[in-house]
Amino acid sequence: MDTRLADFIRDTPAGQEAEAILRTCVHCGFCTATCPTYQLLGDELDGPRGRIYLIKQVLEGQPVTEKTRSHLDRCLTCRSCETTCPSGVKYGHLLDIGRQVVEEKLPRPLSEALPRLLLREVLPRPAIFGPAIQLGRMLRPLLPNVLADKLPPTQPAAGPWPAKGRQQRRMLVLAGCVQPTLAPNINAATARVLDRLGIELFEEAKAGCCGAVRFHLNDQERARDDMRRNIDAWWPHVEAGIEAIVTTASGCGVQLRDYGHALADDPVYAEKAAKISALTRDPSEVVAAERESLLPLFRKNTADLGKLAFHSPCTLQHGLKIRGVIEELLQAAGFELTPVADGHLCCGSAGTYSVLQAKLSLQLKSNKLGALTAGGPAQIATANIGCLTHLQAGSTIPVRHWIELMDEVIA
Repeated sequence: MDTRLADFIRDTPAGQEAEAILRTCVHCGFCTATCPTYQLLGDELDGPRGRIYLIKQVLEGQPVTEKTRSHLDRCLTCRSCETTCPSGVKYGHLLDIGRQVVEEKLPRPLSEALPRLLLREVLPRPAIFGPAIQLGRMLRPLLPNVLADKLPPTQPAAGPWPAKGRQQRRMLVLAGCVQPTLAPNINAATARVLDRLGIELFEEAKAGCCGAVRFHLNDQERARDDMRRNIDAWWPHVEAGIEAIVTTASGCGVQLRDYGHALADDPVYAEKAAKISALTRDPSEVVAAERESLLPLFRKNTADLGKLAFHSPCTLQHGLKIRGVIEELLQAAGFELTPVADGHLCCGSAGTYSVLQAKLSLQLKSNKLGALTAGGPAQIATANIGCLTHLQAGSTIPVRHWIELMDEVIA
């Protein structure tokens, strides 16, 4: 794709990156076949190729309009198009650049800016988010459905963590920002599973939100501050020789894997950020690597496990490029996996998308739940807290994190 970027961005790191990405696009249109919003809306500008043209126009200095912003806002950042693209276009990075420029050149009206401000300030802070959830339960009848449906009726309990100091192998785990309140048992279950495999898992209290919430709400500088804080918190453990940094939410995993890219121009943190990215692991990668030790731990009687549908989050299959690994582990544990049509398509959660683009999100969720329940499963499993809470709000059957199921079937 031929480009003539405007002076305001041409010689900046973001401009140079955007130009390199734009030049890899060959207009083939394969991406539209797997884009969830294009499938729903049928508008070229609501598909990756159309959005690439819009970003190109903005970076070439053409006026930024409400229409441009609307089409970019409707993108889920699911990165399904990256999986499909034969040219290797790094669409996600280009979208981040384009959205940031649009945000700077076209300030939002208060009705749009305020919800984004609240999401940026509340979600990344567990000390605020936790009490907000408790208050939300009390005021549930007064809340909009899009918010009320996401609230668990009671505070979930976390199971016990294994005793510390028993294992020679040690790994960090990201606590996250919303997961400790919404599903605290996920990290505890991961710790129990890895303990049975000879690995101690521990959290670092000084770490916090991975930065994804702010980054994808176009507050990228403060998101980089979140990243730097985490790097500072984890670095003593990295120097002490931890094996990995585990992220039980695949959405956070994608963000951590991107630290090296996001901080590549930071002279102080670039090298450390690249190391953090290299150490980041999804729990499925850790567990699969210990398969020989894992298999003897599964209980012998699995007749009561029943059918299970697995929803592969976009951040897992398109972001982390992990496909089929969790499904194989669940089958080895004794679950009967049901087929899921269009498994590559997004469920509509996409971080804060389900709040800010509620209508499209609900359509995608309805389609996804139809595909997940078609085989008559007793449960649905997934690998990301956002997908879990989003799907559970509309599901008549339980939605669980796959590592919790793994924990339960270990003898």
